[in-house]
Amino acid sequence: MSPHTPSQPAARPTSIAQLREVTQPPEVRLRANAEHWTASLYLRDLSPYLTWMLLKTSISANGVTGLMILTGWLTAAALLIPGFTGAALALILGQMQMLVDCSDGEVARWRNTRSPAGVFLDKVGHYSTEALIPIALGIRAAGWPLDFPADFAWTTAGFALALIIVLNKALNDMVHVARANAGLEKLSDRKGEAEPSHSLVAKLRRFARFVPFHRLYHSVELTMIAFATAIIALFVPAMAAERTVLLILLPLALLALGGHFVAIMASKRVRS
Repeated sequence: MSPHTPSQPAARPTSIAQLREVTQPPEVRLRANAEHWTASLYLRDLSPYLTWMLLKTSISANGVTGLMILTGWLTAAALLIPGFTGAALALILGQMQMLVDCSDGEVARWRNTRSPAGVFLDKVGHYSTEALIPIALGIRAAGWPLDFPADFAWTTAGFALALIIVLNKALNDMVHVARANAGLEKLSDRKGEAEPSHSLVAKLRRFARFVPFHRLYHSVELTMIAFATAIIALFVPAMAAERTVLLILLPLALLALGGHFVAIMASKRVRS
């Protein structure tokens, strides 16, 4: 029997090991899509210590998600600071957002307060952050202060990248909505569910695993790209580096969106 029971939702853990047992069950650690690689690599090792401190306060799981949202917005805002400083700060804040993102679910699992509102707020956090970051990248590429209408091209490119990223994220949620409206059971988040049934699409998907450019558009990866660009900009003109990266990201995002759509239509996820 677990040392933590639903009848004691507000009890504090007595050890980190106990906290891990309750808040990081196998169904969480082994998720195929919901668990970001940074969480699997090291953030889940750190998050129980943050969760431990949060459980000593009265903050709710949704309150922690609010902190995650705010951290994500600050990540995008940091990119408005020109040069290396803004990119470095965004890199750190991007990691912090993912750490808090791990802890909000852990707080909810420990206190047995998981709710649709929490899931909704989590979506708001990730959607808004991953829209704001490319917009900030477009502003960085335009240079500061902005000079309109000359800089419209770069800010528009940033907004276009944001739109494509949000559409790409929305495709996964559209699958769940479509299945729910069709009366089908909820998909489990495990490997194999998203495998295309069409052989050609399956081969292309396997190829994409070796060149995973479609994974560049999460907030963590975007801040890493911004940081790497800022390092390159120490040796070449900064605006040239930032504009080149934006021009590379935009068509690749379109390719990722199209590929994602085809993979969904070819998979059993949208088959009755």
